[in-house]
Amino acid sequence: MSSNESTRGAIIAQGVRKSFPGADRPALDGVDLRVDAGRVCALLGANGAGKTTLVRILTTLTRKDAGTVTMGGADVDGDPARVRAAIGVVGQYAALDEVLSARENLELFARLIGLTRANARRRTDELLHQAGLSEHADRRVSGVSGGMRRRLDLVTSIITRPSILLIDEPTTGLDPVARRTIWDAVRALVSDGTTVLLTTQYLEEADELADDVVILREGAVLATGTPKDLKALVGEPRMELREPTLEDVYLHLHERNRVA
Repeated sequence: MSSNESTRGAIIAQGVRKSFPGADRPALDGVDLRVDAGRVCALLGANGAGKTTLVRILTTLTRKDAGTVTMGGADVDGDPARVRAAIGVVGQYAALDEVLSARENLELFARLIGLTRANARRRTDELLHQAGLSEHADRRVSGVSGGMRRRLDLVTSIITRPSILLIDEPTTGLDPVARRTIWDAVRALVSDGTTVLLTTQYLEEADELADDVVILREGAVLATGTPKDLKALVGEPRMELREPTLEDVYLHLHERNRVA
């Protein structure tokens, strides 16, 4: 396998730094991140930890001060057009037209990216089926549930069949059933080879979905590893106690770092 093949569809960031005028510390202070193709990485951290700044750099919306970043083998500064062609982005809030139906939203996006009318209809039907929304296809978005809207937002982001998908807070505000549906949708994308980076405040969500976890604190990587590896940092539980969770890990690292 060539070097390009081994990193295809991967997110690689090395020594990423970013400061903003007037801030008392860097937003990002030498962040390293690697997400291999076909894996899910959860980016965790409190508000102000640097998650949003890092995602904006990965998606070419913000220029870094130092370091290197490649998305699908393309440099974010040197070849931003190629990066944008390789990625899909799902924001925290749905970017949908509330007046249009689910079908009309998808067909509109498909036409905007250059598909012919026939191909736009074909791709729309595929995505509605994939999201389990076929029977709701002609309902206005304003009249569907939050879970359905989130599923529609998710499949809208993959019209172009991106190799990398970045998802900000995938299930914020959803009920437990809707959350599980979104988790299943993300797993289906990964099973097809999509690389996923997600930010989340739900530690259970990271535990359910992530192959790898990166915890940021004040612009720096506090810890990284598989959920199993990170849980081992808490220590072995006594027989009568439950297994540690990622929430235990987060609190443990935060306290240890605060005391240090």
